[in-house]
Amino acid sequence: MGPEKLWPDPEPDTFFLERCLKQKGYNWVAGLDEVGRGPLAGPVVAACVILQDNFDNSCFVDSKTINAEKRTQLYRKLKQNGAHISVGIVSEKEIDRLNILQASLLAMKNAVLSMSVQPDFLLVDGNQTVPITIPQQTLVKGESKSASIAAASIVAKVVRDEMMDKFHLKYPEYNFQQNRGYPTKEHRQAIKTYGPCVIHRQSFRCVKEFIPKS
Repeated sequence: MGPEKLWPDPEPDTFFLERCLKQKGYNWVAGLDEVGRGPLAGPVVAACVILQDNFDNSCFVDSKTINAEKRTQLYRKLKQNGAHISVGIVSEKEIDRLNILQASLLAMKNAVLSMSVQPDFLLVDGNQTVPITIPQQTLVKGESKSASIAAASIVAKVVRDEMMDKFHLKYPEYNFQQNRGYPTKEHRQAIKTYGPCVIHRQSFRCVKEFIPKS
């Protein structure tokens, strides 16, 4: 048994990778993440973010670990402090056509191509590279390892939640405002009761079984 620790481990430096890449000559290091692979309804949304060097980026953490109010505050802070931000959105129809993995990668690619400043290096959440000719590094659980990826996860989550809020007003019987399209028991029961609506992913289990036969 080792010696007892007298103080906790320091918080990880989640801007370390970005600084190392900048020292290697990469000036525009971007984080990439997506939200919406698991839902039965709605789009997949990806975000690309380049953070400013002269800002305390430790506040950007995995979007799943903070509440909606905090995510909105951090999204606002990103825009106020000069971060470069863009979003890529792939619809449920494209998800059905491509499959969810390819749709997620396309959303990431579209987010990169929409940037006002083109990144010269990408830090990508997960284990799949983006189909684009820019040097990149995949990071499993990247939101906990890179502030840029964490910031991207926050942007993607805020944008997608806002979209699902609007869909809720149009299709209130599915309660998208609460479940965000994910397969909760309530949501699955609503699909059984009312059938799928136009934003449901028709290739997904728990949806395709309830599509009326023509």
